[in-house]
Amino acid sequence: MSDSISTFFDAWQIEDANDRLDQITRAVTVGILYDDPRTPNTVTGIDALSHYVGMFSANAPGWSAKVVSKDTIGNVTRANIAFSGLDPDGVEKIQIGQYFVEKEGDLISRMVGFVGTGEQ
Repeated sequence: MSDSISTFFDAWQIEDANDRLDQITRAVTVGILYDDPRTPNTVTGIDALSHYVGMFSANAPGWSAKVVSKDTIGNVTRANIAFSGLDPDGVEKIQIGQYFVEKEGDLISRMVGFVGTGEQ
């Protein structure tokens, strides 16, 4: 069975808005808080988060987001995510992002993402 972090990132490749919303709803709390380098303000709530994730699939059709590693200390999970797909020239590209995730029970309640893994 998939955990909520994998379930959430699997939604990034779902183009149908209703299917994406259903997938995200299975992974996060109603009051989810989400930040990453492309969000000027905290994204709050399932509908807003699904809309934000939908912009990824609209702007990067065929791309996916997959958990490549994760570890947990206390109530915080650090997850490395590979965003991958073909660039406009047809070349496979992979970008790694690192997310810090807090949960309430089995569902994600707060998520903060960064470009890369912090290595120089």
